[in-house]
Amino acid sequence: MHPHDSLMNAAVAILTVSDTRSIEDDRSGACIAAYVESAEHRIAEHLIVRDELNEIAIVVSGWAATREIDAIIITGGTGLSPRDVTPEAVTPLFAASLSGFGELFRQLSYEKIGAAAMLSRADAGWIDNGSFRTPVFLLPGSPNAVELAMQKLIIPQLSHLLAVCRGKKTI
Repeated sequence: MHPHDSLMNAAVAILTVSDTRSIEDDRSGACIAAYVESAEHRIAEHLIVRDELNEIAIVVSGWAATREIDAIIITGGTGLSPRDVTPEAVTPLFAASLSGFGELFRQLSYEKIGAAAMLSRADAGWIDNGSFRTPVFLLPGSPNAVELAMQKLIIPQLSHLLAVCRGKKTI
């Protein structure tokens, strides 16, 4: 990241998708929050919703429609079980996909956990609201996977990505 790409105090919304978690035991959401705050951004919202397609889509589309939220990071619901519907709820909202995110995440995961990395449906893209774009990241529910994504991919590029999405910079 270039120093001039800095967008200090970006507002990040965290959504945990789980039928069993609460804010008190949401380790993955807490991990996201810790990385966001350590990078001098702030948490605008932090919610937990059930693995229900409509609930996920309503929260994400509402957050993406406001300029008060610069980025959305979702944890959970990206696996292969029938209850894992986060990609189905969110990717139809994308104006475009950020394909490199999922590819790099699975590559980094493969280095840590082997072939099981191919079972991840981690993804990213942005929702276009006419005058601005909101980047959205879909992460697995595992705290280790969240830490990997936050440390190696999201935090190093978040300020630059937000500058591009808000029209302050081009790639």
